[in-house]
Amino acid sequence: MLLSIENLAVSYDRIKALHGISFQVDEGEIVCIIGANGAGKSTTLRAISRLIPVESGSKMTYMGKDLLKYPADKVVSELGISHVPEGRRLFGNLTVIENLRLATFARKDGRAIERDLERVFSIFPRLEERKTQKAETLSGGEQQMLAVGRAFMSARKMMLLDEPSMGLAPLLMMNVFDALKDINREGTTILLVEQNARLALKFAQRGYVLENGNLVLQGKSEELLADPEVKKAYLGG
Repeated sequence: MLLSIENLAVSYDRIKALHGISFQVDEGEIVCIIGANGAGKSTTLRAISRLIPVESGSKMTYMGKDLLKYPADKVVSELGISHVPEGRRLFGNLTVIENLRLATFARKDGRAIERDLERVFSIFPRLEERKTQKAETLSGGEQQMLAVGRAFMSARKMMLLDEPSMGLAPLLMMNVFDALKDINREGTTILLVEQNARLALKFAQRGYVLENGNLVLQGKSEELLADPEVKKAYLGG
């Protein structure tokens, strides 16, 4: 088991966002969390990344290490968990290549950095074409590619993705998800949250369904795609 979440609870002021959820991700998997807006999907990823505090009794372990002992920057630099947040959060005034290199701030392996940079450009050729452009001048699809590429450059072992399909045209969306499959095949474990349930379940091997801060269903993707309640609530059928 790579990532284990037990009784994860998060509140914003007096509003409970997560009510003690538990799940796990094994090494090499692609796992998705689906649910409506406000279900707590982004909160889950932000908690794992240590960007927000969690309540007493919450337990999170990664590779057997207690995540609660790590600040957000060490989650990336020491544990190798990279986070592609909703809205991308790029440095708009920096170029594509500067954004990518900034993600390597904690790395010392120069040759491996150059190999990873070449790999990012092979996965996303458009980024190489635009490497001297400022990030703020890129299209939405290109910015999403850059956000994924930046996460790749952090020497990630696991990648957390928050709504990677948001704002993308169908063709660009499929390009991004095809690239993510390549990244997974090369050894990166992926946990994504996604409102496009059909897309997420076709992409992932397993899924969890989150409703109002509670995990209400889990299973293999094909099982959830066939589940009448999932169909009715999330798949339009």
